[in-house]
Amino acid sequence: MQIKQESLWRRFVAGLNEFYHAPYRQTLARAARDEEDLFMLLLFCESLGIDNPASFYTLELQPIFLEHFHQWHLRMGMPRCPLQHGGCC
Repeated sequence: MQIKQESLWRRFVAGLNEFYHAPYRQTLARAARDEEDLFMLLLFCESLGIDNPASFYTLELQPIFLEHFHQWHLRMGMPRCPLQHGGCC
């Protein structure tokens, strides 16, 4: 009896959670994408010719995020890869 009540309670809480978060899912996804776009700009701005005061720290992250660079530069409206040393497309 105790196990069935816990299961019912967990499903009820999950339903309430979904009811509360569902209207904001698209807004939160858009905000997360905008934040990722800004992070990618900061990460690759030295390669794009923009001075970056934190380039020493972001240089280590570039190889990790290079595979996401293609989707990012297309989303930013750059049809060709803007990097001079090669590129993704």
